[in-house]
Amino acid sequence: MAGSDLDRPLYGRGPSAGLRFTLYAILSILLMYYDRHGQLVHRLRYGMAAVVYPVQVAVGSPSLAWHWLTANLQSSAELRAENARLRNEVRELALKSLRQDALERENAQLRELRAALPPLIRHWQLAQIINVETDPLRQRVVIDKGARDGVHVNQAVVDSHGILGQVARVGPWSAEVILVTDPEDAIPVQVTRNSLRTIAVGGGSDGELVLPYLAANADIRSDDLLVSSGLGGVYPAGFPVARVIGVRRESSQLPAQVRAAPVADVERDREVILLQFSADNPAAPAPNPPIAPPAAAKGTAAPKVREPEDE
Repeated sequence: MAGSDLDRPLYGRGPSAGLRFTLYAILSILLMYYDRHGQLVHRLRYGMAAVVYPVQVAVGSPSLAWHWLTANLQSSAELRAENARLRNEVRELALKSLRQDALERENAQLRELRAALPPLIRHWQLAQIINVETDPLRQRVVIDKGARDGVHVNQAVVDSHGILGQVARVGPWSAEVILVTDPEDAIPVQVTRNSLRTIAVGGGSDGELVLPYLAANADIRSDDLLVSSGLGGVYPAGFPVARVIGVRRESSQLPAQVRAAPVADVERDREVILLQFSADNPAAPAPNPPIAPPAAAKGTAAPKVREPEDE
């Protein structure tokens, strides 16, 4: 055994344990000294942090990407919900604005209607037009007030411009109004320029009125305003009815051909007024007209509207 140890080469022998301990002790003392005075460990940590950072980023990237994606998706969903809410608010505001405009127009129209009513009106009632019928032989409208609202046959109906017609038929919740342009309707009128009285008859499909009972030499001109004369028991005096748009005289032996356009605008009216008069007022409609039209003239024999049809 002793001979084998002597035969081992010198370079194959390791340092002794004591030498190794001494070297490690000196190295430790040097490291502690430099760490104490030169912040060696701090520098090593700083360098290691720089080396490890890419690894940390690579490891944490899936989590960061997931949080970023979910945050973006949540933000997009919140933005879409906010946009939808804002669009709904814009629609609501637009509808409110339209309703406000409609109410303002309606209030203005009501003020015009109320201002047109004379003191003899005992009661007036607002009604809305729900149907318009303008056939050649029938000029009617249907309103949303009926017998339950106190509407009665032959009740005068006006708008903000003048006389529209009178009630012809009454139902429980609605009523039919015959317009002044209906061929079956006739209304006593008076020319404001010279107080000439006559009868205006509905012209039917033309949407006009005709004055068939004027002589060829009658003092009437284009643009003359025709107002109700207060006769006939339906309309009070002084309400605008129509304006003359044409006068034709072919012969002194024949009546003048006079056409007039109604002042009431049924094509634009939405609301009308039903009138009730005070019977003891001097300006209330007179029950009997003084003019009796010829029997041969168009079959229209009286200024009052025909009797109401049976329901």
